[in-house]
Amino acid sequence: MTTLPDLDSRAADLIDLDERWSAHTYHPLPVVLAEAEGAWVTDVDGRHYLDFLSGYSALNFGHRHPELVRAAREQLDRVTLTSRAFHHDQFGPFCRELAELTGTEMVLPMNSGAEAVESAVKVARKWAYRVKGVPEDRAEVVVAASNFHGRTTTIVSFSTDDTARADFGPFTPGFVVVPYGDAEALAAAVTERTAAVLVEPIQGEAGVIVPPDGYLAGVRRVCDDAGALLIADEIQSGLARTGTVLALDHEHVTADLYTLGKALGGGIMPVSAVAGRADVLGVLRPGEHGSTFGGNPLACAVGRAVVRLLSTGEFQQRATSLGARLHARLGDLVGQGVAEVRGRGL
Repeated sequence: MTTLPDLDSRAADLIDLDERWSAHTYHPLPVVLAEAEGAWVTDVDGRHYLDFLSGYSALNFGHRHPELVRAAREQLDRVTLTSRAFHHDQFGPFCRELAELTGTEMVLPMNSGAEAVESAVKVARKWAYRVKGVPEDRAEVVVAASNFHGRTTTIVSFSTDDTARADFGPFTPGFVVVPYGDAEALAAAVTERTAAVLVEPIQGEAGVIVPPDGYLAGVRRVCDDAGALLIADEIQSGLARTGTVLALDHEHVTADLYTLGKALGGGIMPVSAVAGRADVLGVLRPGEHGSTFGGNPLACAVGRAVVRLLSTGEFQQRATSLGARLHARLGDLVGQGVAEVRGRGL
């Protein structure tokens, strides 16, 4: 049982405001945070808590990392938003540096993780029609059961979570669901109409499910044999969280498209991106896709600072060493209230 402090009148009033004026899409703990630094957060009464949630992996560098805050402040003094009708001096460098970090060729910046997934699905469908030759409106994307890729209408169309789906239909067609970790079931589901296979290298919201050894390599082979794209959703598992830049790196597997987000904004800005092959992202033409805020100067400046931190390898090593320590100590508790320890890195 979680023991939480008694609320003083200020905290209670703030929680009442949340309950009265905001849509009830979350059921947060009765703790009202006011400050944060590193791994620690402080509530309105001055109580300190160790933050194990890490902003759903958006805070891989901790709260208010000084280099990320510095990059944001410097950009705030220059320019924060331009229309994509103009170039700006942070956009090209951000795309190039992120591509170099991830070993890809082209980057499509967006804002949220769900936007990145939606963008990847759109790109895969257009690629299927223009390059693969799938008949119009017949393209399919194969996904894994128990997935979590966001909460837009299209994305919940291929969710297997009843809470995510109930009362939100009718749903978007064109998706085929197979069990996660079952390469044979995947191979059986892929057809000549398959545009792409969309998969999390580690399923996050499903309960940190690490697939069997060889599964991701098997997914790559199925895609190659079928002439389909492999889209890796690295929004939670990527950017050093598992001890490598990308979780797929552990399996020596390369995707055609990666969706990135969360930690890419350094806990400061919503920043996401699709990174991948130039011949795939290159199917997009002006007017076919876009975003008012995607790739804005402030987001790119923070994203570039994130890439600089990741380029040192320090955070990958920290996730590896601390992850090993965490897993070992949790492993000691198996049979004492802990049933199983799953994960990779942190």
